[in-house]
Amino acid sequence: MSKASPSLCFTASEAEDAQKALGELTARYGNVPAEEADYIVALGGDGFMLQTLHELMNSDTAIYGMNRGSVGFLMNEYSLENLHERLEAAVVNRLRPLRMTTENADGTSSIALAINEVSLLRQSHQAAKLRVNVDGRERLPELACDGILVATPAGSTAYNLSVHGPIIPLEAPLLAITPISAFRPRRWRGALLPNSSVVDIEVLEPEKRWVNAFADHTVVEHVLRVRIEQDPEARAKVLSDPNRSWSERILAEQFSD
Repeated sequence: MSKASPSLCFTASEAEDAQKALGELTARYGNVPAEEADYIVALGGDGFMLQTLHELMNSDTAIYGMNRGSVGFLMNEYSLENLHERLEAAVVNRLRPLRMTTENADGTSSIALAINEVSLLRQSHQAAKLRVNVDGRERLPELACDGILVATPAGSTAYNLSVHGPIIPLEAPLLAITPISAFRPRRWRGALLPNSSVVDIEVLEPEKRWVNAFADHTVVEHVLRVRIEQDPEARAKVLSDPNRSWSERILAEQFSD
């Protein structure tokens, strides 16, 4: 008796190319609800892949992205052919998101997850002033800057890299903490921390130096304090083709121009 083909759930962004691919793949392979699928196939760009990972966090169903967007760093190449074989041969990447816990100026608090990074950004014409503690110890009594971010290895090649933060291999048990346009202290370029670290950031002079916090695409306005740590329970499972694994892509970025 031949082995039954795995059941697939296709999901796509609103982009024209993604919707066209959705129609082609559904016609060939069928489409089942996410809760019945052996694999989730996401069609779109990097933003849509992050959205899908958040929506399916802790589902334990592996997500395989195919690029129907622009850059597609998180995605595999699109092809209509041999999808079952590609899925069976794919490399599994297990991601550990960050948890952002905020205290806000209106007296509320909130929690959000970040696969790439948590960032704090100034919202006034004045530089933000931030106090940074790591594991309960003050490391920067006052950082004047446009902002600061804490990135996972998976997110180290995204916003973190654009503000000259370090690239972290996917398997490394590290986080990057990187300033954004630091004014004082001028020479501070950030740090690498164990992924067990708890980072507490306090906004100084919050009445006139407003700061918003971001966990990937989630925005929390006018924060007073932010705690950033690896979430103890949340997990995401991502598949990549063996010839273009996430580990290889991140490593290759360290040797690119």
